[in-house]
Amino acid sequence: MSSIKLKNISKYVCKNVNLEIFDKELLVLLGPNGAGKSTLLNIIAGLIDYQGSVFFDNKPVDQLPANKRKIGYLFQELNLFPHFDVTANIAYGLRVQKQSRNEIMARVENLLQIMKIKHLSAYYPKQLSGGEKQRVALARALANSPRILLLDEPMNSVDYQTSKYLRAEFKILQKNLEITTIYVTHNFYEADEMADRIAVLDKGKLEQVGLPNEIFFHPTKVVSDFIGEPNILNCDYYHRLSFGLVEVKSGDISLVVSSEGEKVKKVAILPEDIYLSNTKPPGPDINRIKGKLIEIEEKFSTVCCIVLVGERYLRVKLPKEIFVNMNLNINDEVWLILNLRKLKTIEANK
Repeated sequence: MSSIKLKNISKYVCKNVNLEIFDKELLVLLGPNGAGKSTLLNIIAGLIDYQGSVFFDNKPVDQLPANKRKIGYLFQELNLFPHFDVTANIAYGLRVQKQSRNEIMARVENLLQIMKIKHLSAYYPKQLSGGEKQRVALARALANSPRILLLDEPMNSVDYQTSKYLRAEFKILQKNLEITTIYVTHNFYEADEMADRIAVLDKGKLEQVGLPNEIFFHPTKVVSDFIGEPNILNCDYYHRLSFGLVEVKSGDISLVVSSEGEKVKKVAILPEDIYLSNTKPPGPDINRIKGKLIEIEEKFSTVCCIVLVGERYLRVKLPKEIFVNMNLNINDEVWLILNLRKLKTIEANK
């Protein structure tokens, strides 16, 4: 496939962006709206002019037109042709290239199988669900056997459950196809699930590039303002349970976390992912802890709280209307629930 190198790229909000994407890598470009993410994709695809240089496999492609760059591009809007059925939509780019009918049908058949949509081959876009449209659009992007795949907020138009399922499927597909991929999102958890590495873009500037855990546990100030500054707990005790679950303790805080490592060194969770209540929540006591509210700070539509649990401090962020309804004051006893799915870990060997 191809490695990608961006050297001193400038266009619109983007200013002097330097970034390398490795061969066969799935790099997630993360950032808020207006950060310049889509602009970078369009530059790589050759759809807009720009200052600076783009290299594929260390060879400059600045003079190469878009139709010669061998890019598969999945746009936010999908842009399926409403008057074409699924087969015709997937085959469109191959027909433009004037490939033979037998070559086209063989390629389309293969993609229908890969994307698990063979049963939809004669359907039209209006007959498809959001997830099915995503599969068709991705199949069309892959039809020309691109060397690079670009995906711009591909899960925006589907619900959470469908998005989570499609992300898991796509990550497996990307590794099987061994195709260099850039995936754009503004959602850190989506980036964390998908990425080999994450590149965070803000106001056209590349703020941080690293492994998901590096971004989460050691964010720059700008990145922490965007994704949130996590609560980080050093683990004093570790006991493996079963099915990839581990019991850890940090002072008086006892938690069950998901980990396959030899030993958990640190656990982290964002303040907005902790549920706070003035009464003991129903259900099992797993990841439910009692503490004392020692600090309250109102910020626009949210309230930031500091809760003391034994000798450990946890920051919690919640909507102002929910906090006001609980009528809480300093030194009140509160209960916290730490969502197992939102707890991140660093193993001792990392």
